[in-house]
Amino acid sequence: MKTTTKLFFSLMLVTAMNANAIETPDYTVVHTDGSVEYRQYEPYIVAETVVRDTASYRSSSNEGFMRLFRYITGANESQSDIAMTAPVQQAPASEEIDMTAPVQRNETEDGWRVAFMLPSKFSMDTAPIPTNEEISLRLIPGHLMAVIRYSGRWTERNFNRRKEELLQSLKEANVSTIGVVESAAYDAPYVLPFLRRNEVMIEVDSIPTQANAVAATE
Repeated sequence: MKTTTKLFFSLMLVTAMNANAIETPDYTVVHTDGSVEYRQYEPYIVAETVVRDTASYRSSSNEGFMRLFRYITGANESQSDIAMTAPVQQAPASEEIDMTAPVQRNETEDGWRVAFMLPSKFSMDTAPIPTNEEISLRLIPGHLMAVIRYSGRWTERNFNRRKEELLQSLKEANVSTIGVVESAAYDAPYVLPFLRRNEVMIEVDSIPTQANAVAATE
């Protein structure tokens, strides 16, 4: 990707996320197992797009973000400005997978799916309709996610390392997963890497059995 495009993307992300208060999805931490948090998320709406014809984690993130940024800055039927939320989520795209995370990203033969959460003031009836047919709106129902939070740069290498850590922890806890591992970024590029909040997450069907047993005796 050209340097000017990288700079344009960085400036947009800085502007969008340089706010005193950015809304994030509502959730409750129901269990913690080492570095893994089990979070019960409330329902929310996402604007999402699938970036195809690229195997690059970075380029799909940039292209997906730019499409969604245009949507929230007026590329919608009501020409409304929509407040930026966090995180940006990314995950592999496929017909059978429902993405249930913050911008997010995931990968399959179909490309990468990138999503923003819409502010909670919107419903499916009131959310501005995108003018770009590559963007769709979807209601994500309440769901249980297993999450690892980490700092550093939002790179494919860091994502893959934390992804393996998360899946290994769930395997050891005998917790079944649903869908694919997703990545989430909460901070703009100007934030120092060691201060950034990044996450990997995947939907699960339960918390570890041992934790359920302890809860039942309390």
